[in-house]
Amino acid sequence: MQTSNWRTPQNFLMLISVIVPLSFSAWSALLNNFVVEKAAFDGADIGLLQSVREIPGFLAFSVVFVLLFIREQRFMIVSLIMLTVGTAITGLFPSMTGLLLTTLLMSTGFHYFETLKQSLSLQWLSKQEAPEMLGRLLSVGAAASLVTYGGIWLMTRILHWDYVTIYLVCGGIALLLTLFIALAFPSFSSTVVQNKKLVLRKRYWLYYALTFMSGARRQIFTVFAGFLMVEKFGFSVSDITLLFLINYLFNFLFAKKIGRFIGRFGERNALIIEYVGLIGVFVGYGLVQSAEWAAALYVIDHLFFALALAINTYFQKIADPADMASTAGVAFTINHIAAVVIPVTFGAIWLWSPALVFYIGAVMAAISLLLSLNIPNKPCEGLEVRVLRWQ
Repeated sequence: MQTSNWRTPQNFLMLISVIVPLSFSAWSALLNNFVVEKAAFDGADIGLLQSVREIPGFLAFSVVFVLLFIREQRFMIVSLIMLTVGTAITGLFPSMTGLLLTTLLMSTGFHYFETLKQSLSLQWLSKQEAPEMLGRLLSVGAAASLVTYGGIWLMTRILHWDYVTIYLVCGGIALLLTLFIALAFPSFSSTVVQNKKLVLRKRYWLYYALTFMSGARRQIFTVFAGFLMVEKFGFSVSDITLLFLINYLFNFLFAKKIGRFIGRFGERNALIIEYVGLIGVFVGYGLVQSAEWAAALYVIDHLFFALALAINTYFQKIADPADMASTAGVAFTINHIAAVVIPVTFGAIWLWSPALVFYIGAVMAAISLLLSLNIPNKPCEGLEVRVLRWQ
């Protein structure tokens, strides 16, 4: 799998980690203003659009069936083309039907790509280098997001470009980078042939449980933490954008170090730190009365996302190497179950008590903490958990 000069699997992963932030960050940063100003969306319309965006996440398990006909690396390039083209043409279709179709195209590419990236990363990287390298990939993605948000600010505030132009530029640059990667890199082989069928193994139960809880935690952050900033503390668009920039700057500076920490001290300790911290963050959201402290909690909350890399490196250590592709798809589907359940149910709870949403989040973090305590200090195939070893 070693190649000459710079055309290595590691550099391939580094370059593709730039494409999603460049494309998806532009899509999401402009979306709310675009649909209101150009497509006259109301709350129900944007809810429908976001629900459609999550559909491919549920279908991520189907990646294993597509792999019957196409290699993972090539399928990843096809997924990136779908993502970048979907972003590039979004501004050309300012209608409900047009936005549903372009969003479905973009999101299908995004979710297939993320599934394949997880699979190939765990196949190509050794167990020793994976934690630090995954942290480095997160850092590269954060840097790309910083550049993208800065570019969008320049295009909107200084150059006064319209939505069509910005979407075409961001999606077009990401597409060109995708084509360059497709042509510049050889096809890398894996030492283990991947299973071409769905795999659900009892001994992976802890990984599945941690993945589900991680998806639930992400929804609380994505949907309700940002909404708290706006509704309770009156944060403006520029305020929220500044928080995102701070978040990505922290990821750029610390994600690699966090990956190295996971490699040195183990997945169990990393996840314990994450979940203990999240209990404090979620309780803080429920109690906070200061905009400054709310912003600090928001940044700390996002920083903990990097520690969640430990879930993937834990799976790499316990899994049959042939299960990487299939289980990555299954895990993405499990992760997205919460994407439908939590926004609806917790939205109803929010109307009665916003603080209760975050207190329930703290309970969920406590459940995750209990699950993480079941990870062995040195997990491996045959030693997946400390107790409840289901075969």
